[in-house]
Parts: sequence; C-alpha cells; structure tokens
Amino acid sequence: MNPSLARDSFKDIQYRFTRHIRDPDNVPAPEDIEERRMAIYRDLLYRNVESFLANSFPVMRKVLKDDEWHSLVRKYFKNHRARTPLFPRMPQEFLQYLQDARQTAVSIYPFLLELAHYEWVELALSLDTREIRQDGINPDGELLSGVPVLNELSWSLAYEYPAHRIGPDFLPEAKPAQPVCLLVYRDRQDKVRFIELNPLAARLVDCLRENKGGKTGREILTEIAAEIAHPDPEAVISGGGSVLEDMREKQVVLGIE
Repeated sequence: MNPSLARDSFKDIQYRFTRHIRDPDNVPAPEDIEERRMAIYRDLLYRNVESFLANSFPVMRKVLKDDEWHSLVRKYFKNHRARTPLFPRMPQEFLQYLQDARQTAVSIYPFLLELAHYEWVELALSLDTREIRQDGINPDGELLSGVPVLNELSWSLAYEYPAHRIGPDFLPEAKPAQPVCLLVYRDRQDKVRFIELNPLAARLVDCLRENKGGKTGREILTEIAAEIAHPDPEAVISGGGSVLEDMREKQVVLGIE
C-alpha cells in the first residue's frame, strides 16, 4: 500500500472518530470499532471535560440545573473549536464560547456571563505564575507623599450584576441601579480575594494602575477631586488616604516607591 494513502486513511479515521465523540447522536462511529470501546471513549472524554469545567466554574455548576448544565457543556463539547490544546486554558475557551454563542442558559439567567467571567478571573489569578513585586518598594512608606504601588496581581471589574454574591440562594432577577465595581486580587499568601469598591475607590484604583508618571497619592487624589468637582478637595484627599491605608492592609497597595 502507498504509505501516503495509509496516512490519509488513518487521518480520515481519526476525524470520523473525533466527530463521533463530539456528536454521537448525529455522526456515526467509524467502522470496525467495537461499540463497547466507543462507548468507553464517549463517556471518558465527555466526563473529563465536564468535570474539569465543573471544578473551574463551581458556582455556575450549582446555579444551573443538571439538565441545563449538561446541555451547555454538550453544546460546547460539540461545537467549540479551541484555539489552544492546553488543558488549563479550557476555562477561558468555555468563557469565550459562552460570550460568542449566547446559549439558552444565558437567556434564562441573564447574569450568567458575568458570573462565568468572575469565576474565570479568580481562576486566572490563582494560576498566574508571577510573584508579587517586592524590590524597590517601601511597604511602610507614607502613601500620600510617596508614589503608591498597586499589586499587579489584581483585576478591576465592573458588572451589571453583583457577580461575587451570586449562588443557589441568590439569583438576581434585576440589575442594580448602579454598576457593581470589584477588585479581585491575589495576596502574598497566594489567596485570591475580592473587594467591593464604591465609584471613588474604583477610580482611585484605576489611577494607581495608570500611574506611569510617578504621581504621589496626594497628587492622584487631588486630580480625582477636580474630576468630580468636589467642593472640598481636602476631604477627598483625607478620605482617599484612608482608602489607601485600608488597601495596604489588604495587600492591594504594596507600599510606595
């Protein structure tokens, strides 16, 4: 037999095998493969994917009914074409699928996309290989007169729903009047934590993240006071200084440089 024909034939068998694994109800199994063995593969591959996703999105798994969850995962398993073969990237692939596909579960639970994103952020921070910066930082420095350093292992999030509170006992039916601002971060003990922020604190975090020019805490807060046209800038600076101290205690702000 021509070796190239043999290779093409084997590749064709592989494609038929994987198409059947993805969609056993509509794609027949390759010929000459015992049904008992095919059943093992069908069950094993789906359960591996399903269990990994359930562990990656534990709150979503609890929120969805069994049939809703398995329908969602089955459709992902059948239709999604991953852009990476790396297993730890699967949660991001699943999130992308939810954002692109707009499945029935998303229309039933309008908060589901934000919940999925929030859970993915927690997972991404836990897997981030970076270490919290320490070099060149004075952890005890004065935050208003110095340049505050934000923990780089942090994500600023704004959601329409309180994603951090959603669970089987709390399924919001309506959006709050104001967006929910969160900061999710990893501390020095590698624990992923979150803080719910008011709009002023959220703006302060954004300014700290964007502070490439070496502005002091006082300068940043003075600019924020001007942005909101506050009649008493010193009150903003004083309140902001307390927020910075609280963030230092929580390891969101690492000190000054």
